[in-house]
This record gives sequence, C-alpha cells and structure tokens, in this order.
Amino acid sequence: MRDIDCRQITEAVSALFQEACVCLPEDVLIAIKRAKQREQSPVAQGVLDEILENAKIAAEEKLPLCQDCGVAVVFLEVGQEVHITGGDLRQAIDEGIRQGYAEGYLRKSMVRQPFSARVNTKDNTPAVIHTDIVPGDKFKMTVMSKGGGSENMSRLFMLTPVEGRRGVVDCVVRTVDEAGSNPCPPVIVGVGIGGTAEMALILAKRALLREVGKPNPDTEVAELEKEILKRIDNLGIGPMGYGGRVTALGVHIEVFPAHIASLPVAVNLQCHSARHSEITL
Repeated sequence: MRDIDCRQITEAVSALFQEACVCLPEDVLIAIKRAKQREQSPVAQGVLDEILENAKIAAEEKLPLCQDCGVAVVFLEVGQEVHITGGDLRQAIDEGIRQGYAEGYLRKSMVRQPFSARVNTKDNTPAVIHTDIVPGDKFKMTVMSKGGGSENMSRLFMLTPVEGRRGVVDCVVRTVDEAGSNPCPPVIVGVGIGGTAEMALILAKRALLREVGKPNPDTEVAELEKEILKRIDNLGIGPMGYGGRVTALGVHIEVFPAHIASLPVAVNLQCHSARHSEITL
C-alpha cells in the first residue's frame, strides 16, 4: 500500500489548472497549424493566425487563453494500492481549485442553485470529478477547464439499434451543424457510443483528452472517425464560424458495449482552446 497525502494532491491540482488555462498542449498547437495549411479561405487562415498568436501571448505573459476559464473537470485514475491520507480527497481537489483559480487570476464561473438564485461560489468549486479504480499504486490526475460555450452544445441521443452506424454519423454531424459558431470552432468532437446514457456522456468527455487527431486503435472506429470528420468539414462552418474547410481539428470516438435494445450516442464539443493537463503522483 502506498500513501499519498492530500496536501500533495491540492498542490498538484492548483498547478495543473494554472498551467492548463495558460498553455495550450503541444498537440493542440500542432493541430491548429496543420489546419491552417489545409485551410483555403484567407479569412479563415487569418482567424487561425489570431488563435495561434493568442496562444503565444498567453504562454509568454502567463495570461488565461480565454476569459472563460471553465468548469473544473478532474479525471482520476486511482491505483487500488493507493491510500489517500491527511484528509478528504474531494476537499483536497476543491482546495487545489480554490488556490489555483485565485493565484492564477482565473475567472470563477460556478454558481449554486443553477435553476434559480445562481449565486457565484467565488472560487470555481466544486469540481466535477470522474474516478476510475485501476491496478497498481499510481495516482493519475487529468484536469480540464471546460468552457460553457462548447459544453452547452453537448447532446445525448438514445438511438435504436436499427439506426446503426448511419444513425451515429448523422446525429454527430447534425450536432456540429446546429452548434454553428457557438462552440468556437475549429472544434474537437468527442463522441461516446454505448453503455448507458451517463456512460456515453462520460466517454464523450474523456475522448477529448486524447492526442488531437490520433485515431482510435480499433480500425473500424478509426474509419468512423475519419468519415465523420470529413462530413463535418464539408459543412463549411469554418474557424469561428467565418466559413472555410476546417470546422473540426479531430473526431475522437470511444466505444463501450451496450444493451441489446440500446444505442446511446453522446457528443461533447471542445473549442479550439482545448485546455487540459495531467500528472501522475
């Protein structure tokens, strides 16, 4: 059994969110640069140049990439031989967010009683936490600052099995088409297929953490990603909705077995400012 102190988790969470909100991951930057090479519209190319310039300034000046510093989403992979000591895990994570958002001068966007009073919590807590128990004695944290504009475009479809592959393609493309410029394209399209309603939604969110454009290792799923990406780019929405060839940087699909009567499909869109960071303790 390996002990990990809550104070170490708090420090890590604080640092991770400050890094994520300021520095775009290298794979995202590469994907945007490749998008500019593929893009033919001068206006769209100009938009992509501005996105890259914004990322450069944010990293150099230690400023948030976007004014919307998002919901604090945390994915945990907790080794079954890990013992958390010195406090409560959730409280340790929330304290890290509280410190990180204050020290990094990041906007706090979480509100209590969202259907009525909508009073800001003033520290961007509580976190949205997804936990997997895995073999070993490691503790991995991946944080994501998920902006409201792209998150609002999430969709869940409970298809019937007869709708099959074609139904999956159509509902994903329709989601991006209806979203238009709202999620700040070029987007990354996370898709979860299978499981139950909530499982599909988590799969779609988790898919956004994959290296941008890296295909699913299952060749059939990879072909599905390729087809959907082609159809999305043919929509002509383009960077920030100004038109062009590039509407998505990638389509990432994760699949889980489903009930014989079900075909859940969830879509979670990520704006071009795909902010996430990770650490293994």
